[in-house]
Amino acid sequence: MTSSNEPVLLWSKPESERAGTPLLVLLHGYGANEADLFGLAEQLPAEFTVVSVRAGQSAGPGYAWFPLQADLAIEPESVLEATRALDDWLESVAGEFSSVTLLGFSQGMAMAVSLLRHRPGRYAAVVGLSGFVVTLSDPYFKDAGLASAKTPFFWGRDQADPVLPQPLIEVSNEWLSQHTELMKVLYTGMWHGICEAEIGHIVEFLRVKVLG
Repeated sequence: MTSSNEPVLLWSKPESERAGTPLLVLLHGYGANEADLFGLAEQLPAEFTVVSVRAGQSAGPGYAWFPLQADLAIEPESVLEATRALDDWLESVAGEFSSVTLLGFSQGMAMAVSLLRHRPGRYAAVVGLSGFVVTLSDPYFKDAGLASAKTPFFWGRDQADPVLPQPLIEVSNEWLSQHTELMKVLYTGMWHGICEAEIGHIVEFLRVKVLG
């Protein structure tokens, strides 16, 4: 997000073709930018308007949603600040679309979950790729409502992912199992990335859970 709270965006459809379509919001990982996931747009169902959002903090060659220490330690307030800013923008555009779905990679998945926790009823579904959950407690998050809503959630990852530590995976798995309608898929040889088989599963998930 920029200092003016207007995010830098890439859209798959011109403005004249967006109204009334389902919106799919792409949230990139740490050190990447809005172009990183945008190539997925042409492989996903054409019914969606896809928008890829740039995070607001500089990090390495790209951007980050919130600071991460080498051990993936997180400052809670930085997560809340990033979530509020992104939620404000989504609130300003969501009414134009028939539904809103989130797709986040790595740190982007943590952002997608944080958005879902704040507004459990807004999102048709969430796709999380090679990512994790930030489970901090705060009144901003409406987890009781989320647990009853059981939003469809696709979580794809490689069991040998070299980036995410196993304790973080275990916490994320437990939290997602308790708060969402979770579909977990493991891949081999993908490491901390996205593979063709996973894209096929995402397409199927979106067609059944959002378009179906």
